[in-house]
Amino acid sequence: MSLAGKQVVIIGGGSGIGREVARRAAASGASVHLGGRTPEKLSTAAKEVDGTWQVVDNTDQDSLAAFFGALDRVDHLFTPGASYTVGPLRELSDEDAASPFTTKFWGQYHAVKHAVPKLAPDASIVLMSGAASVRPPGAAPAYVACNAAVEGLGRGLAVELAPVRVNVVAPGTIDGDLWAGRPADVREASFDQYSRDTLLHRVGKESEVADAVLYLFGSTYTTGSTLYPDGGYALR
Repeated sequence: MSLAGKQVVIIGGGSGIGREVARRAAASGASVHLGGRTPEKLSTAAKEVDGTWQVVDNTDQDSLAAFFGALDRVDHLFTPGASYTVGPLRELSDEDAASPFTTKFWGQYHAVKHAVPKLAPDASIVLMSGAASVRPPGAAPAYVACNAAVEGLGRGLAVELAPVRVNVVAPGTIDGDLWAGRPADVREASFDQYSRDTLLHRVGKESEVADAVLYLFGSTYTTGSTLYPDGGYALR
């Protein structure tokens, strides 16, 4: 798919899936603008794709307003950036339990809100949820509920913002930047369990999620949908 002449904006583009989408978009001819919290990561990623970057905090609406205010146009928006705590209802503080909603739900909601004035008439938006929305992996009810809420948000925004298209990508467990910083024994145990639980018997790759995002950017008759690049985890 060619994105020649299009402006692709990614909040959470300094690493992981967001960075891989930036690479794919740039290779398809797009101009890429990256947002996130860590200047060093953003600078490195932007140089890699000959793009631009700006620090933004998706929990701060003033920061989001400044971020989108600096742009002339947004053709495609992807919003994977979030930081939160996951765990059982019995163990998490209320603050930690709310953290997925603070960054992953409201962060994406407010990003779209501030992007709206800059959206091209044929723009597309891809939100990020996760396959836990339809198959809880364990005791993490607030996290599960947040992912399901993001998918509902995608459908609601698709109705309100049409003809701008809004879709959601819901990955399973992905071997990439997110897991690289976790202890090796925890990572190995989680990957083994996920491989047993999914139809394709392996974890995914960041590039495979990026494929889904780029598809949603370009699929001009798809809106209000959620794609699950999860290896069939949701079906077991």
